[in-house]
Amino acid sequence: MTQESDEVDRIVRAWTGQRPDLDFSPLEVLSRVGRLARHLDRARREAFRRSDLEPWEWDVLSALRRAGEPYQLSPKQLLQQTLVSSGTMTNRIDRLVGRRLVRREDDPADRRSILVTLTDDGRIRVDAAITRLVDAEAHLLARLSRSDRDRLAGLLRKLSMGFDA
Repeated sequence: MTQESDEVDRIVRAWTGQRPDLDFSPLEVLSRVGRLARHLDRARREAFRRSDLEPWEWDVLSALRRAGEPYQLSPKQLLQQTLVSSGTMTNRIDRLVGRRLVRREDDPADRRSILVTLTDDGRIRVDAAITRLVDAEAHLLARLSRSDRDRLAGLLRKLSMGFDA
């Protein structure tokens, strides 16, 4: 049984011919990861576009949606989940309030603080986007069996643990 060949195989064969002294196995893995990341980025942007959301809006709205009812978080909690600066988060919240996708509310536990709450329209958009995103990502992985997906997820988790620490 012959294994299928892809563009990365062609590139690695060419490099191996030119530089047989180097081990190109990292290129075989990470070049494919990079190519897949570009396909994933396009699929995500399309899913968000179809839900009339920008990727940064998705980041904030999905954090609120994942929080569960009443779909609210403090700006500090949003900062921790989206990894942006305080000024950037304030700007993002302002813009989302302007689009009526979130609203600011006084924090009943601390009158000096606010909570950011997902509106009904924000929830509808983020739910539509996650449905489209999951469908698009399933399509990208369609050539893999469930056990292959599980094995790949485990290997990628193992690899990423060293970077996330």
